[in-house]
Amino acid sequence: MDKILIKEEYCMGCRLCEVYCLVQHSKTKNIIKAYKGEYPKPVSRIIVEEKGYVSFALQCRHCEDAPCLDACMSGAMYRDEKTNAVLCDEKKCVACWMCVMTCPFGVISRNIDDKKIASKCDLCANEEEPVCVKNCPNEAIVMVREKKK
Repeated sequence: MDKILIKEEYCMGCRLCEVYCLVQHSKTKNIIKAYKGEYPKPVSRIIVEEKGYVSFALQCRHCEDAPCLDACMSGAMYRDEKTNAVLCDEKKCVACWMCVMTCPFGVISRNIDDKKIASKCDLCANEEEPVCVKNCPNEAIVMVREKKK
């Protein structure tokens, strides 16, 4: 399975990963329209944490034993058979927030402005490479491709 790895020693807290993620998940795919003109405003699926001089990005780890999968009562959280990523079927989400409460990394957000759904990293499913990885200026966010056995 492909995983995103964060190298916190290279992260400078520029938050470009958040910007590109928000634009990628917007309707228009245009930075100005996404920030100023779209309603509801799209939500970034990656979060930059900062404490003093240390900063690092957080996003879904697509855990092997994902607690959000077991906690989801509607079946909205599921594992993609092709990529093995943990995804959210927004049409099935009932906004019970059990996935938010059980995520050990705190990276599933509540998108209450739009449809009251859980929002999480989808590894930019329609892209060759996630936009946070592609656009990180310091290569602090990298994609690790697991070799198939």
